[in-house]
Amino acid sequence: MTEQETWINTKWRPSMGWTYMAVCIFDFIIAPVIWSMFQIVGGGKVETQWKPLTLEGAGLFHMAMGAILGIAVYGRTQEKMAEKKHDE
Repeated sequence: MTEQETWINTKWRPSMGWTYMAVCIFDFIIAPVIWSMFQIVGGGKVETQWKPLTLEGAGLFHMAMGAILGIAVYGRTQEKMAEKKHDE
């Protein structure tokens, strides 16, 4: 790592992964539970099901994040392989 590389240059890949994981945990675990609890408290029973926000628009969010993370992993692998060849 050179001196000119900033935190964002070196840590953006893991932070994208953490962000995607947090969004998925919220949208598929936390929000449905809270949605159901509010319905039970408000009306006594669950009337409607939670619709995941990230699946709106045919899941384009998940496809985009998969592409971003996949390309980032591929790029990092290429960087590591180039470093290893350079060290030999």
